[in-house]
Amino acid sequence: MAPLAQSFRDLEAYKSAFRFQQQVFEISKRWPAEERFALTGQIRRSSRSIGANIVESWAKRRYPAQFLCKLTDADGELQETIHWLESARACEYLAQRDHIDLTSAVASIGKMLGSMINQYESFCTAH
Repeated sequence: MAPLAQSFRDLEAYKSAFRFQQQVFEISKRWPAEERFALTGQIRRSSRSIGANIVESWAKRRYPAQFLCKLTDADGELQETIHWLESARACEYLAQRDHIDLTSAVASIGKMLGSMINQYESFCTAH
């Protein structure tokens, strides 16, 4: 069964990942300047890479193994982002409410990615 999506922009996982990266960007603006090249840069990069890897996977739908590889890369970036969220909370840069909201959002994206990974062949185009 082929997905209903005509573009990566139609994928709920992509739309959620993009919203999430923007939330991370806005919240991380309030973090200390000395974290700019460490925690702030790392979490912004990894959160942006989730959606970027979804987009790359979409472009590789013709090659199932490469499609799956890019989806697992997106999941890897998601897991890294969870680490940075935990670090930000531990350093008290992230309020508890923001931490709850962001971890809930990232868990939801993870479920969508997991579903895509489990059904990856249904997204792939015929050769």
